[in-house]
Amino acid sequence: MVDVESDGPIPGDFSMVCFGAVVVEPGLARTFYGKVKPISERWDPQALAVSGFSREQTLAFDEPAAVMTAFASWLGGLKTKRLLFIADNNGFDWQWINWYFHHFTGKNPFGFSSQNLGSLYKGLVNDTFATFKHLRRTKHTHNPIDDARGNAEALLHMQQMGLKISLD
Repeated sequence: MVDVESDGPIPGDFSMVCFGAVVVEPGLARTFYGKVKPISERWDPQALAVSGFSREQTLAFDEPAAVMTAFASWLGGLKTKRLLFIADNNGFDWQWINWYFHHFTGKNPFGFSSQNLGSLYKGLVNDTFATFKHLRRTKHTHNPIDDARGNAEALLHMQQMGLKISLD
């Protein structure tokens, strides 16, 4: 489960600020958190405010290549059969992770697809208007580890509800 915070709407023109990943398994103990130095002079103050960081703080974050290399290494160490990228808003979150991986490491360990958590829930309950957010136990704070953990909790609950998904 992955969550991204950024300082604008699209990668390249704007920057990923931070991201978190949580392995979806009982305990939700395996996590990765990266804070990424801006790659662009452009930034939207309202978008950045969601992350809780100032522009000055982000300028001291880690180099993107180092963070993405460390994330790829962490993912490689998980020893899973298949990496599956799942997010609450996968259209947004995946575009950032994909762009940064390709730009800074040359490839995306997740491949070319992702899953949307909300869509999985809508299909599970046969209701395109349904929301899974009541299944989160961890408060949604816009800290990407908190948000990824809450979404992972929801996915584990969906599995108990009968969602067929391989999480190993």
